[in-house]
Amino acid sequence: MNFDLGFMITALPALIAYLPMTLFLAVTSMIIASLMGLLLAVLIRHRTPLLSHLAELYISFFRSVPTLVTLFIFYFGIPQLFPGISFINAISATIIALSFKNAANLAEEFRGAMSSVDPGQMEACLSVGLTRWQGFRRVILPQTVRIAIPGMSNYLIMLIKESSLAFTVGVTEIFSQTKIIASNSFRFLESYIAVALIYWAVTILLTLLQKRLETRLNRPYN
Repeated sequence: MNFDLGFMITALPALIAYLPMTLFLAVTSMIIASLMGLLLAVLIRHRTPLLSHLAELYISFFRSVPTLVTLFIFYFGIPQLFPGISFINAISATIIALSFKNAANLAEEFRGAMSSVDPGQMEACLSVGLTRWQGFRRVILPQTVRIAIPGMSNYLIMLIKESSLAFTVGVTEIFSQTKIIASNSFRFLESYIAVALIYWAVTILLTLLQKRLETRLNRPYN
Protein backbone atom coordinates (compact mmCIF):
# COMPACT_ATOMS: atom_id res chain seq x y z
CA MET A 1 0.00 0.00 0.00
CA ASN A 2 1.26 3.45 -0.90
CA PHE A 3 1.64 6.12 1.74
CA ASP A 4 -1.61 8.15 1.93
CA LEU A 5 -0.88 11.70 3.09
CA GLY A 6 -4.55 12.62 2.86
CA PHE A 7 -5.52 9.86 5.28
CA MET A 8 -2.88 11.01 7.75
CA ILE A 9 -4.17 14.59 7.62
CA THR A 10 -7.77 13.48 8.14
CA ALA A 11 -6.71 11.25 11.05
CA LEU A 12 -5.15 14.13 12.96
CA PRO A 13 -8.46 15.72 14.15
CA ALA A 14 -9.79 12.32 15.20
CA LEU A 15 -6.68 11.75 17.29
CA ILE A 16 -6.50 15.27 18.74
CA ALA A 17 -10.00 14.74 20.13
CA TYR A 18 -8.50 12.22 22.56
CA LEU A 19 -5.56 14.41 23.55
CA PRO A 20 -7.42 15.90 26.57
CA MET A 21 -7.62 12.44 28.16
CA THR A 22 -3.86 11.96 27.68
CA LEU A 23 -3.14 15.38 29.19
CA PHE A 24 -5.54 14.72 32.07
CA LEU A 25 -3.76 11.47 32.96
CA ALA A 26 -0.31 13.07 32.69
CA VAL A 27 -1.00 16.37 34.49
CA THR A 28 -3.00 14.78 37.32
CA SER A 29 -0.29 12.18 37.84
CA MET A 30 2.38 14.89 37.74
CA ILE A 31 0.68 16.94 40.47
CA ILE A 32 0.25 13.93 42.76
CA ALA A 33 3.77 12.63 42.02
CA SER A 34 5.31 16.05 42.75
CA LEU A 35 3.62 16.31 46.15
CA MET A 36 4.58 12.74 47.04
CA GLY A 37 8.12 13.19 45.74
CA LEU A 38 8.61 16.38 47.76
CA LEU A 39 7.41 14.64 50.92
CA LEU A 40 9.75 11.70 50.31
CA ALA A 41 12.68 14.05 49.69
CA VAL A 42 12.03 15.93 52.95
CA LEU A 43 11.80 12.68 54.93
CA ILE A 44 15.10 11.43 53.51
CA ARG A 45 16.95 14.74 53.79
CA HIS A 46 16.00 15.27 57.44
CA ARG A 47 16.69 11.62 58.29
CA THR A 48 13.36 11.20 60.08
CA PRO A 49 13.63 8.02 62.17
CA LEU A 50 12.00 4.99 60.50
CA LEU A 51 10.15 7.17 57.97
CA SER A 52 13.37 7.97 56.09
CA HIS A 53 14.13 4.25 55.75
CA LEU A 54 10.60 3.55 54.53
CA ALA A 55 10.97 6.39 52.01
CA GLU A 56 14.24 4.94 50.72
CA LEU A 57 12.61 1.50 50.43
CA TYR A 58 9.70 3.04 48.50
CA ILE A 59 12.04 4.82 46.09
CA SER A 60 14.16 1.70 45.58
CA PHE A 61 11.10 -0.42 44.75
CA PHE A 62 9.25 1.90 42.39
CA ARG A 63 12.40 2.99 40.54
CA SER A 64 13.16 -0.67 39.85
CA VAL A 65 9.72 -1.86 38.70
CA PRO A 66 8.61 -1.18 35.08
CA THR A 67 5.69 1.20 34.72
CA LEU A 68 3.51 -1.43 33.04
CA VAL A 69 4.03 -3.83 35.95
CA THR A 70 3.12 -1.05 38.40
CA LEU A 71 -0.05 -0.36 36.41
CA PHE A 72 -1.08 -4.01 36.44
CA ILE A 73 -0.42 -4.24 40.20
CA PHE A 74 -2.82 -1.39 40.91
CA TYR A 75 -5.45 -2.37 38.32
CA PHE A 76 -5.54 -6.14 38.76
CA GLY A 77 -3.75 -6.78 42.07
CA ILE A 78 -5.16 -4.23 44.51
CA PRO A 79 -8.87 -5.04 43.82
CA GLN A 80 -8.02 -8.74 44.20
CA LEU A 81 -6.29 -8.10 47.51
CA PHE A 82 -8.94 -5.65 48.77
CA PRO A 83 -12.30 -6.54 47.15
CA GLY A 84 -14.05 -3.73 49.02
CA ILE A 85 -12.15 -1.04 47.12
CA SER A 86 -14.56 0.33 44.53
CA PHE A 87 -12.80 3.43 43.23
CA ILE A 88 -10.13 1.49 41.32
CA ASN A 89 -11.09 1.65 37.67
CA ALA A 90 -8.94 1.92 34.57
CA ILE A 91 -8.46 5.69 34.81
CA SER A 92 -7.83 5.87 38.57
CA ALA A 93 -5.46 2.87 38.43
CA THR A 94 -3.47 4.57 35.66
CA ILE A 95 -3.19 7.83 37.60
CA ILE A 96 -2.20 6.05 40.82
CA ALA A 97 0.38 3.86 39.07
CA LEU A 98 1.98 6.77 37.20
CA SER A 99 1.95 8.90 40.36
CA PHE A 100 3.57 6.26 42.56
CA LYS A 101 6.15 5.40 39.92
CA ASN A 102 7.21 8.97 39.19
CA ALA A 103 7.07 10.11 42.82
CA ALA A 104 10.12 7.91 43.38
CA ASN A 105 11.97 9.59 40.52
CA LEU A 106 10.92 13.09 41.51
CA ALA A 107 11.98 12.46 45.11
CA GLU A 108 15.56 12.11 43.92
CA GLU A 109 15.14 15.22 41.76
CA PHE A 110 13.89 17.26 44.72
CA ARG A 111 16.52 15.85 47.07
CA GLY A 112 19.28 16.93 44.71
CA ALA A 113 17.71 20.37 44.34
CA MET A 114 17.46 20.80 48.12
CA SER A 115 21.09 19.79 48.54
CA SER A 116 22.16 22.57 46.17
CA VAL A 117 20.54 25.24 48.38
CA ASP A 118 23.07 26.73 50.80
CA PRO A 119 22.38 25.36 54.32
CA GLY A 120 23.27 28.78 55.68
CA GLN A 121 19.98 30.10 54.36
CA MET A 122 18.01 28.03 56.87
CA GLU A 123 20.33 29.27 59.62
CA ALA A 124 19.62 32.82 58.49
CA CYS A 125 15.87 32.13 58.65
CA LEU A 126 16.16 30.83 62.20
CA SER A 127 18.28 33.81 63.22
CA VAL A 128 15.55 36.28 62.23
CA GLY A 129 12.86 34.44 64.15
CA LEU A 130 11.34 32.19 61.53
CA THR A 131 10.47 28.61 62.40
CA ARG A 132 11.97 25.76 60.40
CA TRP A 133 8.65 25.25 58.61
CA GLN A 134 8.41 28.96 57.72
CA GLY A 135 12.02 28.98 56.51
CA PHE A 136 11.41 25.90 54.40
CA ARG A 137 8.17 27.19 52.92
CA ARG A 138 9.30 30.75 52.23
CA VAL A 139 12.99 30.33 51.39
CA ILE A 140 14.10 26.75 50.74
CA LEU A 141 11.06 25.42 48.84
CA PRO A 142 10.90 28.21 46.20
CA GLN A 143 14.59 27.73 45.41
CA THR A 144 14.17 23.94 45.32
CA VAL A 145 11.35 24.21 42.81
CA ARG A 146 13.30 26.69 40.69
CA ILE A 147 16.26 24.32 40.48
CA ALA A 148 14.05 21.28 39.86
CA ILE A 149 11.95 22.86 37.07
CA PRO A 150 13.98 21.38 34.14
CA GLY A 151 13.82 17.90 35.65
CA MET A 152 10.13 18.23 36.43
CA SER A 153 9.46 19.29 32.86
CA ASN A 154 11.26 16.20 31.58
CA TYR A 155 9.18 13.96 33.83
CA LEU A 156 5.97 15.63 32.65
CA ILE A 157 6.94 14.93 29.05
CA MET A 158 7.76 11.37 30.04
CA LEU A 159 4.38 11.04 31.75
CA ILE A 160 2.60 12.14 28.58
CA LYS A 161 4.35 9.34 26.73
CA GLU A 162 3.87 6.80 29.54
CA SER A 163 0.13 7.52 29.59
CA SER A 164 -0.02 5.52 26.34
CA LEU A 165 0.24 2.41 28.54
CA ALA A 166 -3.31 3.14 29.73
CA PHE A 167 -4.65 1.38 26.64
CA THR A 168 -3.54 -1.93 28.20
CA VAL A 169 -6.27 -1.58 30.86
CA GLY A 170 -8.92 -0.22 28.51
CA VAL A 171 -8.53 3.56 28.71
CA THR A 172 -9.25 5.22 25.38
CA GLU A 173 -6.63 7.94 25.08
CA ILE A 174 -4.77 9.22 22.04
CA PHE A 175 -2.55 6.17 21.51
CA SER A 176 -5.43 3.75 22.03
CA GLN A 177 -7.47 5.62 19.41
CA THR A 178 -4.48 5.46 17.07
CA LYS A 179 -4.45 1.67 17.34
CA ILE A 180 -8.19 1.57 16.61
CA ILE A 181 -7.88 3.80 13.53
CA ALA A 182 -4.86 1.87 12.27
CA SER A 183 -6.55 -1.51 12.74
CA ASN A 184 -9.75 -0.42 11.03
CA SER A 185 -8.05 1.17 8.03
CA PHE A 186 -4.84 -0.90 7.80
CA ARG A 187 -3.08 2.46 7.47
CA PHE A 188 -0.59 1.78 10.25
CA LEU A 189 2.24 4.01 9.06
CA GLU A 190 0.00 7.02 8.46
CA SER A 191 -1.74 6.58 11.82
CA TYR A 192 1.43 6.23 13.85
CA ILE A 193 3.16 9.14 12.09
CA ALA A 194 0.09 11.27 12.83
CA VAL A 195 0.17 10.47 16.55
CA ALA A 196 3.96 10.94 16.60
CA LEU A 197 3.50 14.46 15.22
CA ILE A 198 0.96 15.23 17.93
CA TYR A 199 3.30 14.00 20.68
CA TRP A 200 6.09 16.05 19.10
CA ALA A 201 3.96 19.21 19.01
CA VAL A 202 2.94 18.79 22.66
CA THR A 203 6.59 18.28 23.66
CA ILE A 204 7.67 21.42 21.79
CA LEU A 205 4.92 23.44 23.50
CA LEU A 206 5.87 22.15 26.95
CA THR A 207 9.54 22.90 26.28
CA LEU A 208 8.70 26.49 25.36
CA LEU A 209 6.57 26.85 28.50
CA GLN A 210 9.42 25.43 30.57
CA LYS A 211 11.88 27.98 29.19
CA ARG A 212 9.51 30.86 29.87
CA LEU A 213 8.92 29.64 33.41
CA GLU A 214 12.65 29.24 34.00
CA THR A 215 13.27 32.77 32.73
CA ARG A 216 10.63 34.18 35.05
CA LEU A 217 11.84 32.28 38.12
CA ASN A 218 15.50 33.15 37.43
CA ARG A 219 14.80 36.85 36.98
CA PRO A 220 15.42 37.79 40.65
CA TYR A 221 18.76 35.95 40.53
CA ASN A 222 20.10 37.64 37.40
